[in-house]
Amino acid sequence: MITQARPKRKSSGARYHDHRKKKFYDAGSMPTLTKIGKTKIKTARVKGGILKVRVLLNDDANVYDPKTKKYEKVKIKTVVENPANRHFIRRNIITKGAVIDTDKGKARVTSRPGQEGTINAVLIK
Repeated sequence: MITQARPKRKSSGARYHDHRKKKFYDAGSMPTLTKIGKTKIKTARVKGGILKVRVLLNDDANVYDPKTKKYEKVKIKTVVENPANRHFIRRNIITKGAVIDTDKGKARVTSRPGQEGTINAVLIK
């Protein structure tokens, strides 16, 4: 289990003695690195019994056009820019704030694909 509790070792290298077992509220998870591809979705149970939908792969996005004030489902070509990590661009990893190239033009991702289960974006000039 991936945990967000304190580590087993101190900064000096000495061990902490376990005072209790791991608890569910200590649980963490690996980051969901959403990529471009045929749609693949995973659900995960999180605290409170909530089911989170994680997008692992997706090749289309719900793009909002500010001029027409309408949404349209369009294909994603590639990731152009990603402020989260510059290495995500060549790996085509989509996170919130990433700029993607679509059939309608460039769009900035407004949703969190690894948390919300969908890719929403707004067209930019």
